[in-house]
Amino acid sequence: MLTILGFVMIAAFLVLIMMKKMSPMAALVLIPALFCVLVGQGAHLGDYVLKGIGDLAPTAAMLMFAIIYFGVMIDVGLFDPIVRGILKFCKADPVRVVVGTALLATIVSLDGDGSTTFMITVSALYPLYKRLKMSLVVMTGVAATANGVMNTLPWGGPTARAATALKLDAGDIFVPMIPALAVGLVAVFALAYVLGRRERKRLGVLTLGDTRPVTETVPENETEQVLVGAGSGGTGGAPAEARRTTGGAGTGSDDEPAAGSGEQAADDDGLQVLDPQRATLRPKLYWFNAALTLALLTLLILQTLPIPVLFLLGAALALTVNFPHMKDQKARVAAHAENVLNVSGMVFAAAVFTGVLTGTGMVEHMARWLVSGIPDALGPHMGIVTGILSIPLTYFMSNDGFYFGIVPILAEAGAAHGVAPIEIARASLVGQALHMSSPLVPAVYVLVGMAKVEFGDHTKFTVKWAALTSLVVLCAGVLFGIL
Repeated sequence: MLTILGFVMIAAFLVLIMMKKMSPMAALVLIPALFCVLVGQGAHLGDYVLKGIGDLAPTAAMLMFAIIYFGVMIDVGLFDPIVRGILKFCKADPVRVVVGTALLATIVSLDGDGSTTFMITVSALYPLYKRLKMSLVVMTGVAATANGVMNTLPWGGPTARAATALKLDAGDIFVPMIPALAVGLVAVFALAYVLGRRERKRLGVLTLGDTRPVTETVPENETEQVLVGAGSGGTGGAPAEARRTTGGAGTGSDDEPAAGSGEQAADDDGLQVLDPQRATLRPKLYWFNAALTLALLTLLILQTLPIPVLFLLGAALALTVNFPHMKDQKARVAAHAENVLNVSGMVFAAAVFTGVLTGTGMVEHMARWLVSGIPDALGPHMGIVTGILSIPLTYFMSNDGFYFGIVPILAEAGAAHGVAPIEIARASLVGQALHMSSPLVPAVYVLVGMAKVEFGDHTKFTVKWAALTSLVVLCAGVLFGIL
């Protein structure tokens, strides 16, 4: 019964948010509360929720202060050169923009933290996507999938958990998987290219005008905005115009004008992004901020201190040095309060879902049912079976639940058929491309929140591509003899 109710609860959650019948926050709270009562454990709901909140509180703290820290770094101009470089590469070609999204997300993912990756990627590329009227779910989908593949780095989390759960060396797990993961990254870039071609066909071929800063007029009651671009040889200028060229392959319909073609490409939100004259810039402190960020990421990778502590200290130091006046510090915190509240609220709402799913025993029953359903004939192929199971299980479960609760069971089943635990550990990494879009991953709420994308829209768009990427990694592992 717990197995059936567990699957029904997850299905109900996904259907309701994808159909936009409930907001993700409400669904994460109300649906598990209802099912907790249905399984006859309503009296323990408070205990389950508090346990879930206790488990996720460090993550919520990390995200809160990470958003403030990177928000301040964006305000003071630390990432402006990166933005200009990416824009110079992307120009106004949707294909280049989407491939640039995959490239930036992959590079930033080297720090092992998904939230950091999404904050930097969205901050750099959101203005260009809005300028060109490109689909924002393309940005979130590509960024999440690229980060999912890179999340398998030994300091990213899953590899370390698999090593701990099976008492293996993380390097022995990860290094042989590099060829398969590299193929997964190639698949991400191929996906970015295909999605970019689709966007180019929808929008037409666009070009950016000159590199002088441009001020666009937005509707009344909205603020004036300045978008920073990088044309040929531009150094922080903004594209004066984005317009459709004629005669090129894949030009779109004239019924759907490109940004700046005939009408101003005004940002719907009246959002001011990367104004090269903004008052918060601190050019004299650029190298201090760069050194501080590099030191923070280095300490994060070395795990010198817990990540929430590092971001807490970093945010306090960044605010104090860049904005020594109390009024300015309050203004910067207030500027990023919406993102902080949205993300932390979603994390604590997810704590209700995970608390009930774990506390009632539903997740354990679901996992054991799946494992018990594996035919004996597949025993010698437990590596492949583990890889396949990792795709849905890491989506519906936290990494801790999967690696510490399920992987040891799979390793025992494999050992009975002569499959080494190291092979099970490697196969367990396959599903990470999809895992990063799981509603149980706090970082995904940073991604969709900053990109102003509905979580249900992101889910509908991304799941199929991320699952396909995971299958590519699995097939590559089999072909290379790794699994």
